[in-house]
Amino acid sequence: MKFFYNQKREWRSSAQRSVVMGTQGMVASSQPLATLSGYKILAKGGNAIDAAVAMVSTLSVVEPYNVGIGGDAFALIYLAKEKRLIGMNASGRAPYRATVKEFRDRGFSEVPERGILSVTVPGALHGWACALEQYGTLKLADVFRDAIHYAENGFPVTEVIAGEWKEAETLLRSSKESSKAYLINGRAPYPGEVFFNKELAKTYKKIVREGIGVFYEGEICDAIVNTSNRFQGLLSHRDLREHATTWVEPISTDYRGYTIYELPPNGQGLTVLQMLNILEGYDIGQFKPNSPEYLHLLIEAKKAAFQDRDRYLTDPEFEKIPMDILLSKDYAKKIRNKINQDIAIPPSSFTFQHIGSETVYVTAVDKDRNAVSFISSLFLAFGSGIVVDGTGIALQNRGKSFSLDPSHRNRIKPHKRPMHTIIPGMVFKDGEFLMSFGVMGGDMQPQGHVQFLVNLIDFGMNLQEAMDSPRIRHLKGMEVLLEDGISDETAVALAGKGHQIIRQFSQINQVGGGQAIYFDRDQNVLLGASDRRKDGCAMGY
Repeated sequence: MKFFYNQKREWRSSAQRSVVMGTQGMVASSQPLATLSGYKILAKGGNAIDAAVAMVSTLSVVEPYNVGIGGDAFALIYLAKEKRLIGMNASGRAPYRATVKEFRDRGFSEVPERGILSVTVPGALHGWACALEQYGTLKLADVFRDAIHYAENGFPVTEVIAGEWKEAETLLRSSKESSKAYLINGRAPYPGEVFFNKELAKTYKKIVREGIGVFYEGEICDAIVNTSNRFQGLLSHRDLREHATTWVEPISTDYRGYTIYELPPNGQGLTVLQMLNILEGYDIGQFKPNSPEYLHLLIEAKKAAFQDRDRYLTDPEFEKIPMDILLSKDYAKKIRNKINQDIAIPPSSFTFQHIGSETVYVTAVDKDRNAVSFISSLFLAFGSGIVVDGTGIALQNRGKSFSLDPSHRNRIKPHKRPMHTIIPGMVFKDGEFLMSFGVMGGDMQPQGHVQFLVNLIDFGMNLQEAMDSPRIRHLKGMEVLLEDGISDETAVALAGKGHQIIRQFSQINQVGGGQAIYFDRDQNVLLGASDRRKDGCAMGY
């Protein structure tokens, strides 16, 4: 299998940088200091799980609008010695007091996008700690060392992060707590400016010293609940005390001889697999990358899969989801029979929420070939916009994903998890680990996963080239965003099929960012790639 790395044509790649290579270990994240944190953990003998938690904790300091211990996390963990793939769901639940009636009585027809009523229980820290305890080799004190250092002593803010941070200035100015924690004299930090978060450093030190119980039952829990009460929120001590990380069985489909793994609902990994099942019925390889013929099929497959996403995806502990049907090849064939290769069809439904690319994704593979695909998020930038005073903790707004329609599967209920957007991915070949990957950005994530995989499998790009290649993002209705680099001829042809074309209208990235690590088993070489759209890098040795 040479399409990920073709030795005869590698130097001809259109990627903007080379694939990173190593024989012992590999890490990748969206910020160099975070990648370095993971590298140092591997170099000192830690495993991939240790490295992933080190990277995501550092990111919570250096990329704080996207990730933090006030958010959620998911992971796919491959244990090489046991040849076992494990799924981790560390997403939080709605407060016990959260009901459709409660929101209706307060005058809401939908869950607010920001503010205390959008907050669900933070699951990230619990998941990070559980992953470390179950499958890591180090302690929280070891993997949080860099996060504490950068929070306490400062770090220079990189360019992309500075630009995305600035987008949240208005939100952060809305309260004294958020302004104090994440602005400098009322503004976001400039590129190259050193930023300190001493309150978050104290919080991490307290967690290292006392354990995660201080967050879910102790002093930090008190602070979170007091903040919720002050803003007339719904969180209680019971909500945090009864939170648990769930270990789940990954779901998969075969695509042209490769097994693609995702996590089951409440996440949208199912949507990726449905899109691949639909596209598998077409000879995509006959088209050119980002040709109108291919992109039209991609868009139509996305519309169909997202209709199922918006109809079915929710917490399976509360609502039955017909997984066998939705994942079947026969079901995909029925969808293909409805797709017109010449005419775009309006979707019957799609809940459009946000066009940003918030979230962080990290991946690591160690010398023993354990692999981790790890994703964490606050949902929108700085989540709810609520920062717990004195802690540096920004609370997520994942409750926004719930419906207040009492007949909808994803309606809010006490202690229920919402439909979730963040999804880690893995690829296997002949039962063996091949690649860990992820693409960030809300509803862009399934679209990004599929475009990345098609670039590799159907178009034979190398790892970095597949990550760098221009992307599209179906938005709502007939609207399709084309990233710079997709030709005007393609735009005209897609418009001729009925798509409403939108060219990239902001300097802020709207098509996600990703990382990937691929294991060339024949050469015993690890290959790493990190998205040009972010500040990060891959690093191997």
